[in-house]
Amino acid sequence: MTNQQFPHSNNNESTPELPAVFMGLPMWQHASWPNTWLIDCKSSKNQLEHYAKELNSIEGNTSFYALPSDETLEKWQAMVPAHFAFTCKIHKDISHNKLQFNEELLATQLRGLEKIKANLGQAILQLPAQFSPTDLPALDRFLRILPSWLDIAVEVRHLAFFEKGDAEIAFNQLLIEHSANRVVMDTRALFTGPDTSAMVTEVRGKKPRVPVNVIATGNKPMVRFVGNDNDEDNLACLRPWIKKIHAWRCEGKQPFMFFHRPDNKDAPWLAQQFINAYNVSYPEAALPELSIGSEPDQGALF
Repeated sequence: MTNQQFPHSNNNESTPELPAVFMGLPMWQHASWPNTWLIDCKSSKNQLEHYAKELNSIEGNTSFYALPSDETLEKWQAMVPAHFAFTCKIHKDISHNKLQFNEELLATQLRGLEKIKANLGQAILQLPAQFSPTDLPALDRFLRILPSWLDIAVEVRHLAFFEKGDAEIAFNQLLIEHSANRVVMDTRALFTGPDTSAMVTEVRGKKPRVPVNVIATGNKPMVRFVGNDNDEDNLACLRPWIKKIHAWRCEGKQPFMFFHRPDNKDAPWLAQQFINAYNVSYPEAALPELSIGSEPDQGALF
């Protein structure tokens, strides 16, 4: 079946409803998907519409490089159902300049986000490894100027924020003060085992390898999970998230979980792997499955 019941998931009316898990991929279209997943999609122009019937969120990366026009935002919003939640990255000229930025750029991005507010899950502020504990006052100032309607998730990569010392405590407390969510980047599966392809080697060279310190500093905790091309490795690293995601739901939180693979055309199968494992553990709170078959043999795609 497809994901038509996203606002909550509960197959047993005798138990309380749990909040939805917002799940997505880092893209909503790929040339292979009409043959392997979104089989009813006949045109790339409406692949978002078909994607949104399967998953209820998207890790939006385009806004990191260029802000979409109002016309584009309106088109995207018209293609998704009411329960769909976009997440959009804050532009790199804001996030990657130690939060010293042109205020008009931020104002422009906020105006765009407000236009899709009804379908906005949260924005992602992805800070580079150069953003250190000494820069936390700039983060505090940035979070203070954001409008109250905007939920924000913050990702850091400087290793001091993962050492469970004063820097990490200060960072987490700052996020809690602003009801901001800490992004948990989990690349353990990606870095498990040998390099099995040139693409795995390339992606390992690009993705951060940081500790997985699990905490919910806000009501919408976010996990960015990066797998490899081995199902057993992926499942071993997904299993702890099954229990944690369920615990967050039971606490009334709305978790966001995004799935990556070395080649993201394969990411839908990673999402389904998580769904399958979650539903085995918690059938009374099962997540809707994707309308997806076995992962295609790589050689059959060419």
